[in-house]
Amino acid sequence: MSTHISVPPQALLERILTLEIVRVTERAAVSSARLRGHGNEKAADQAAVDAMRRELNKLPIQGTVVIGEGERDEAPMLYIGEQVGLKAGPEVDIAVDPLEGTTLCAKNMPGSIATMAMADGGTLLHAPDVYMQKLAIGPGYDKGVVELDASPADNVRRLAKAKGVKPEGITVLVLDRPRHASIIESVRSTGAAVRLITDGDVAGVIHCADPDNTGVDMYLGTGGAPEGVLAAVALRCIGGQMQCRLILDSDEKRERAAKMGVNDPKMIYGIEDMARGDCLFAATGVTTGSLLSGVKFRKDGVIETETVVMRSVTGTVRYIKAEHRELAKFHLD
Repeated sequence: MSTHISVPPQALLERILTLEIVRVTERAAVSSARLRGHGNEKAADQAAVDAMRRELNKLPIQGTVVIGEGERDEAPMLYIGEQVGLKAGPEVDIAVDPLEGTTLCAKNMPGSIATMAMADGGTLLHAPDVYMQKLAIGPGYDKGVVELDASPADNVRRLAKAKGVKPEGITVLVLDRPRHASIIESVRSTGAAVRLITDGDVAGVIHCADPDNTGVDMYLGTGGAPEGVLAAVALRCIGGQMQCRLILDSDEKRERAAKMGVNDPKMIYGIEDMARGDCLFAATGVTTGSLLSGVKFRKDGVIETETVVMRSVTGTVRYIKAEHRELAKFHLD
């Protein structure tokens, strides 16, 4: 007796895209991984951008890049407003960070990833490439248990109470930057631990969603707004809370934000404000870190990758370990 599985065309397309965006981040990761440890951040970033653009343009989508990368450091961009895809199929918003942790890759340090998100057209926050205050925790807590405008110490105590532990049982992840000295001091004043990272705050926020395995309960600090939107998409898929505020500290930044539809420069954004509707998120490891294994170039010519891909409408999280034997697809010559 045979069985027939019927999948509606739209659902079929969505399921196909779930795998297709994995191919996009895999290609970007492999291209940049060839430049690990070479000390050239821009070359590694350019390799990831070129690979990601090439793969995006093969997808059956009408895609618009709403979160690009790198105006601050004049890095090669998949620029905001760029149209990608075969110009057929669903209209989608695209958010990319082809190489998050360019310094990590250039120095061959842990935690560099290639990442992107895809969502229904018009549902992702069009964030200018400015800095953003961020606060994130994992799933399972009442809404509002922590607040962006509360002090770091107060948020630690609130989260500890909600978790049923003393503040000493809380670990907060913070980017190691001079601007975060007061946050670090405030967190430590409660007895809580601080884990410092040098780069990579998309992965940093994602760590909050799985504290049992990562040991991270909260993410605090200021980082890039594009990375904030990417992280919000991931948390939409796996659960958690996030509050963010754009740092628009000059007339030029406020004007740029206004052109992108930001009407209230002081608004606090929650996850739903940054990523609505059905979202897909994918990240492939470039260098091995606590989230993903990095690209491996084996002696027999096979390339190994590890990718996490998530979808918000189903809450599904897949880890895909791949062995690539047909290497022409990577355009490595």
